[in-house]
Amino acid sequence: MTTDEVLAGVGPRLRQMRKEREVTLAALSETTGISVSTLSRLESGLRKPSLELLLPIARAHQVALDELVGAPPAGDPRVRSKPIMMGGRTHWPLTRQPGGLQAYKVLEPKRRQEPDPRTHEGYEWLYVLSGKLRLVLGEHDVVLTAGEAAEFDTRVPHWFGSTGEGPVEFLSLFGPQGERMHVRARPKRS
Repeated sequence: MTTDEVLAGVGPRLRQMRKEREVTLAALSETTGISVSTLSRLESGLRKPSLELLLPIARAHQVALDELVGAPPAGDPRVRSKPIMMGGRTHWPLTRQPGGLQAYKVLEPKRRQEPDPRTHEGYEWLYVLSGKLRLVLGEHDVVLTAGEAAEFDTRVPHWFGSTGEGPVEFLSLFGPQGERMHVRARPKRS
């Protein structure tokens, strides 16, 4: 629906709303401070609606401005994403827009791994939904459990994964820099 089509529907909607509430133009004029002639021209489409006119009318009718304008309903807000397998983990994207903050639900299977800390530009947030998540961050080696969160500068060498006791499900959030390639913090031991 174009802007012109939305605006063309405002007048008839204003008239219908006023009549349903059994309010006269004179009574609405008194409540809003808008002249009867201006209200009449708005309803007939001879006057283009503006926020200055619509806000007092919305207040008088005790409705949201969207209801007066007849704004199209927002699309389905649910994010329907397909799981992505990366490095033995299953990732479900929770954001749709490229760039900016990215959010993922991650399922790490039960497995024992040798930590391999990496660094990159950015900041990361982790929130454990279920299970235990091992986080190696610089000199720290901690285990996060359900309901615990961690946030850190990703320029600090870091690694996270299963403790080996069972699978772990967690949320991971990071900015655009977090999408860049991870760089090894130290060479792998041979």
